[in-house]
Amino acid sequence: MRVLPRQFHPRHRRPGLAVRAGTASIAALSVTLLAAGSGTSTVDSQLMALPAYAAYEAPPTSVPTVPPAAPPAPATSAAPPAAAPAKPRPVAGLDQRQMDNAATIVRQGRAQGMPRRALVVAVATAMQESSLYNVASKAVPSSLRLPHEGLSSDHDSVGLFQQRASQGWGTVPQLMDPAHSAMLFYGALSRVRGWERMSVTAAAQAVQRSAFPGAYQKHAAKAEQIVAALS
Repeated sequence: MRVLPRQFHPRHRRPGLAVRAGTASIAALSVTLLAAGSGTSTVDSQLMALPAYAAYEAPPTSVPTVPPAAPPAPATSAAPPAAAPAKPRPVAGLDQRQMDNAATIVRQGRAQGMPRRALVVAVATAMQESSLYNVASKAVPSSLRLPHEGLSSDHDSVGLFQQRASQGWGTVPQLMDPAHSAMLFYGALSRVRGWERMSVTAAAQAVQRSAFPGAYQKHAAKAEQIVAALS
């Protein structure tokens, strides 16, 4: 049996020339074996000893996997708008606009920390001055361009408390704002010494200085009822 040439032996192959050397080795081996007249079994054994470099395949390339997209967050329904506060139910013969204005006066007094007695005095005062309507005046043209609920004919007096811009009470827009005019009234009342011990009419008159000082007292009982309903 012929021994394989050194350059074809598997232990002496060069890796960089694996495929080419393998092919050449097979061809050279075939020539050698044919020339030697070797049997088929010897050829088969020699061929089986050769590495199968010609059948080399590149390793499969790994394909990166893309993680599945996260499912969309469930849609949340928008919160329903807050319901408007219920209007106070009218009492003491008032209509809804009068009751709403009384509620503004009471709410403002509480915001300023005024006691219940002050709320009664303020409501009784507005009942006498404007019948609890936010009124404008033809003598004050700018008041007519602001929201109002009637007209006053008492000089330049405007608003729930018939306050006068000419007397330093504030600007016309301030006096035509029910909450702001009530704030001004409570501020003036709090500066009257001993008003807590006065009658409703005396406390109101100390602030308003009306030509009819006793007119406020007749509204005291209804003012008490109104404040109680709004408490």
